[in-house]
Amino acid sequence: MSLQMERVNGIGGFFFRSQNPAELAQWYEDVLGINTVPKDYGQESWMQDAGETVLAPLDPDSSMPGSPERSWAINFRVDDLDAMAAQVRESGAEVEVDPEVYPNGRFAWTADPEGNRIQLWQPEDPSPNGEEA
Repeated sequence: MSLQMERVNGIGGFFFRSQNPAELAQWYEDVLGINTVPKDYGQESWMQDAGETVLAPLDPDSSMPGSPERSWAINFRVDDLDAMAAQVRESGAEVEVDPEVYPNGRFAWTADPEGNRIQLWQPEDPSPNGEEA
């Protein structure tokens, strides 16, 4: 007899400390379009599109989260990397778009106002016949 393993089916929240939580939450809403946490059950939360998500514990000396005092970095999927990069730049944040196109798409790095690293990812969108769009 084989028992099926239960699996999580998505990320229900991402919690982290902030020097100014209300201000930082507003930045995420204004710049990235992520709704602030609802104040009551009648308000809607941010809904992410279904798609690929990775959980990647990193070596202690990895540069991905940024400086050594940073223990995390988050990757957000986007439909149009160039448009999102321009939008983030309009907020005054720096954005570094990787010029290389990888088999799984394009990437850019930025940070929120408190210096938390954010990777933006535009997944490769192959056409239905297997050729790149």
